[in-house]
Amino acid sequence: MNNFLMSLSKVVHASLALAVLLFLFLFFSEGGMAFDTIFWSWLFRYFHVIAGVMWIGLLWYLNFVQIPSMPKITDEQKPAITKVIAPAVLFWFRWAAFATIVTGLIVAYLNGYVHQAMTLGIGSGGGKNTAIGIGMWLGLIMAFNVWFIIWPNQKKALGIVEVPPEEKPVALKKAVMASRINTLLSLPMLLSMVAAQNLY
Repeated sequence: MNNFLMSLSKVVHASLALAVLLFLFLFFSEGGMAFDTIFWSWLFRYFHVIAGVMWIGLLWYLNFVQIPSMPKITDEQKPAITKVIAPAVLFWFRWAAFATIVTGLIVAYLNGYVHQAMTLGIGSGGGKNTAIGIGMWLGLIMAFNVWFIIWPNQKKALGIVEVPPEEKPVALKKAVMASRINTLLSLPMLLSMVAAQNLY
């Protein structure tokens, strides 16, 4: 059992197998489901939640754990973070942001509210469309920050791309500020998403 739990690959594959088995149980316990818009909407919402948990979880890890801990780490130990851990975190962080946006837009399309949400419910009764629209716009702003501010500046700060030494602290400050903006927007974004699903 120890060998199994120490292997991330085995644990992830087992989790996927359990999810598939649970899906099959739920599928057949009700006599099957139609592979219709409702099914695909549910499936992409599931992927949307998984990607969103990864994205916001890593955002909070960076802001609540890694960034505040860096001044406490000795110079000899910092390469472990800057050369190994941070690049791996940023890989999953940026692709989870991308997957969250894409799957969210697919869900909105399948449920027929992309236009209403993107216009914040103006002319379509507000309420749910306004709430989900606010969440979508906040998510798009946050994803823009990830791909066009945080990631390019982190590449400079971490030495993934070569820049003059004096540019590294400037790049790091820009990345941290954009990350803090995303942290600021994360709770309102999540609130509006949950409100759209549960209050209307």
